[in-house]
Amino acid sequence: MFAKQMPQEFRCDCPFTSALDVLGDKWILVIVKQMLIEGKETFKDFIESDEAIATNILSSKLKLLEEVGIIIKTKQPGNKKTNLYLLTDKGLALTPLIVELATWSDSHLRDLHPTIANGESMELLRNDKSAFASALERKYREKLAATVYMR
Repeated sequence: MFAKQMPQEFRCDCPFTSALDVLGDKWILVIVKQMLIEGKETFKDFIESDEAIATNILSSKLKLLEEVGIIIKTKQPGNKKTNLYLLTDKGLALTPLIVELATWSDSHLRDLHPTIANGESMELLRNDKSAFASALERKYREKLAATVYMR
């Protein structure tokens, strides 16, 4: 027998704190970033990533993301056994936040972590983060449309 999932708990009515109640876990935004930027969409994709998230943690975080409407879980076209995790509009609305965190990290953590990525994508991000965010979202929506079309 499975325990019934409790609705998301919030500490107070502050919008900042409420956002952190959902997004403040160290894995949630990593998973969203992996979906948005790296194209991860199956459980196996996430498990094989560089971040090395444990399977039990990944399962619980994907379930939370689905419960709060940031992702949807569906079946992979052509393979009804494999679950596919896709960002919703609510999830894609996190794109500017992901971009801002990357910008902040690039500007303020490079001295502590000199091997942070520093390629063409970071140059694009530094030059026009709004255009970078728009391009990420557009590319994801195109992928999403192609996935839905394949069904």
